[in-house]
Amino acid sequence: MWLKAPNISCIHGFSTREGGISKTPFDSLNLGGSEDESSNIFANRKTALENLNLSIDNLAFLKQVHGNKVNIAKVGHWEGDALVSNQKNLVLAISIADCYPLLFHDPVNNVIGGAHAGWRGTVAKIAENTILEMLKIGAKAEHIKVAIGQGICQDNFEVGKEVIDQFKNAGFPSSCWKENKIDLVACNKFVLFQNDIKEDNIWSMNRCTFEDDFFSYRRDNGKTGRMWAVISL
Repeated sequence: MWLKAPNISCIHGFSTREGGISKTPFDSLNLGGSEDESSNIFANRKTALENLNLSIDNLAFLKQVHGNKVNIAKVGHWEGDALVSNQKNLVLAISIADCYPLLFHDPVNNVIGGAHAGWRGTVAKIAENTILEMLKIGAKAEHIKVAIGQGICQDNFEVGKEVIDQFKNAGFPSSCWKENKIDLVACNKFVLFQNDIKEDNIWSMNRCTFEDDFFSYRRDNGKTGRMWAVISL
């Protein structure tokens, strides 16, 4: 149900597709999307959060728009692509189905964040904006640890030349792509390094959403479920 990062010491997890009640093609732990039964999605969310000893009543989640807006987390549903908080018991949730989830934790100053980093958010430096908002509420860059969850790997992420050009124009190094395939993990690490996050403080799952354990929007031609990355103080 949940995969964990060894560098994040507060409650957190990256969900797999197993352990819920949704039927094919959303089987079984579908935590979002608009085509599955809403009652199934709610039940799956409640079960998944309870598995981490978290309450759905403390949930802050997003209507994600593939941008770089960061929200100070509050209970409810907000528009944007990242959440940050220094409040205990709030549950920050990021929805994923190919785009990468990034979880942030400053264990010294008790500040957390979560970001949704598809290619649009990555090129717009959503990771940088998340860090900057964390600093405003008490975090220090030298203490921030970052976990990069499952997402579409470079081998499966073929894009048009216009997308590569956007990364070039934004200053990303050519090591972030090979021909017409982008490495979004490398892109996000580049942004993290630019913002003084130590290499030793970054962990990547290095697993692709094309694997059977996960939902993938691209692999499943758009008819698929959603996973979550969650974090809570």
